[in-house]
Amino acid sequence: RWHYFKEPWNIFDFIVVILSILGVLLRDIITKYFVSPTLLRVVRVVKVGRVLRLVKGARGIRTLLFALAMSLPALFNICLLLFLVIFIYAIFGMSFFMNVKQRYGIDETFNFSTFFRSFLLLFQMSTSAGWDNVLAAIMDENDCTPTGPDAEGDCGNRGIAIAFLVSYLIISSLIIINMYIAVILENYSQAAEDVHEGLTDDDYDMYYEIWQRFDPKGTQFIPYSQLSDFVHALEEPLQIPKPNKFKLISMDIPICVGDMCYCVDILDALTKDFFARKGHVIEETAELAEVAPVKLGQFEHISSTLWRQREEYCAGVIQKVWHDYYQQHKQQQQQQQKLNTI
Repeated sequence: RWHYFKEPWNIFDFIVVILSILGVLLRDIITKYFVSPTLLRVVRVVKVGRVLRLVKGARGIRTLLFALAMSLPALFNICLLLFLVIFIYAIFGMSFFMNVKQRYGIDETFNFSTFFRSFLLLFQMSTSAGWDNVLAAIMDENDCTPTGPDAEGDCGNRGIAIAFLVSYLIISSLIIINMYIAVILENYSQAAEDVHEGLTDDDYDMYYEIWQRFDPKGTQFIPYSQLSDFVHALEEPLQIPKPNKFKLISMDIPICVGDMCYCVDILDALTKDFFARKGHVIEETAELAEVAPVKLGQFEHISSTLWRQREEYCAGVIQKVWHDYYQQHKQQQQQQQKLNTI
């Protein structure tokens, strides 16, 4: 029964169900003495996360998430670059437009009066949201107090405003933001190419899942007689559909004591065959090291599919020669008996 908790998704389901049951049973107590009812509603919303289980069965989604995970280091660097650009432009904005009159896109929250508000306003405009109203406010030189010797004016500056905001939008929106998309697309293309050209963890998981059908006790061995059915039951790209007798012979898969085939030997042969079809030759697979070792005596190789075919061929030749000799000797005895009778 503890095998259930070996699967992370099962643990996630277990936690969500337990929290939901506790929320129902102890709703009045928790609400009265501990937390607000809003938190209980949040716990119920967590149940929607069970939809994430679909990721396990959706290969395309897993590829997309893998590409996103591979992009995180580059995306973090781009975030730092964007932060640096906003930091510099926030200081420029404070220097030129700190006292600009509040109108259009400039209000009490979004303005250049402080560094934090300037930073917040520029971060908002990095997505091209509301930049036109901000530009209208900081370039408007009408209905305002000009800068004088004794007072700070609240007028905008048309030339500086255009140069400031246009350059910022080009750097932030057209260059840096598009860099996010470029990095993700590049990693997704690489991940999709790896899926198409090579073996992924999904392929190895598929292999072991189907292996469990033929080896439910987890001995890591299946009878040689089931080898053909097993490789036929696999999915692409490891599948070898029937008729596959001569293909298995050419793969020279080792056969262990008791006419049993070892899990790793079959996977090794299938992997080498896959890369051979792709034009790549490999010596061993990294996945083999993850398989638990077995007892040396049980793992001892006594033959292979190629040598088994040679043995069967030789046995067939010997049987045929013996059968011909036996038939010939039998005919000679019958002829000798007829002669003796005469």
